[in-house]
Amino acid sequence: MDLSRTTALVTGANRGFGRALAAELLDRGATVYAGARDASSVDLPGAIPVRIDVTDPASVAAAAEATGDVTLLVNNAGIDSGTNLLTGELAAVQAELDVHYLGTLSVVRAFLPQLEPAGGSIVNVLSVLSWVSFPGTGAYCAAKSAAWSMTNALRAELAPRGVRVAAMHVGYMDTDMTVGVEAPKSSPADIARYAADQFEADSYEIVADEVSRRVQAGLAGGVGALYAGLPA
Repeated sequence: MDLSRTTALVTGANRGFGRALAAELLDRGATVYAGARDASSVDLPGAIPVRIDVTDPASVAAAAEATGDVTLLVNNAGIDSGTNLLTGELAAVQAELDVHYLGTLSVVRAFLPQLEPAGGSIVNVLSVLSWVSFPGTGAYCAAKSAAWSMTNALRAELAPRGVRVAAMHVGYMDTDMTVGVEAPKSSPADIARYAADQFEADSYEIVADEVSRRVQAGLAGGVGALYAGLPA
């Protein structure tokens, strides 16, 4: 992919990783639509603000109508409610699925008429937590796992139609979403540079940090390798 000839839509581009990625794409010559629920919150010079709420079909349709020339769709919008699957409110679990799974799928379907004629690309920003789950944030993990499965299904379905679908996996980044997390965190700008390199290389799977690489390798070891604390 030649990013200098790409027109990208990045959802959730008003802050955090989305903003860093939009900035990196602009630096490489791309035209960038910066999607956010509140378009006025986009403060990135050179980006074109677009209002999009991925959980609102009318908003998604309006965003597709307002663009028309997207060749790279980056589904980055996300939430983390910190919801436990057993003790949390079911409405919070539903909200995670609405954003990460159904919202992402809704955006893909709305923008496919732009992407397919151009032989475009879709990148779904997932998480290392699509591969491994923790009880305290089980709703987020489940939603990201569902999004990974959906990404694989779309990858197989759209490849014959000339649309490339990639998944990005990454651990903790230093963003508003991880303010309360006491763990090593990557710089969003560093991850954005790595991701953009992988976009240019047409990678199907972008494993963006060492934590994600370790967990990916652990998948081959089965449940015991990922959840060592389980009783025998």
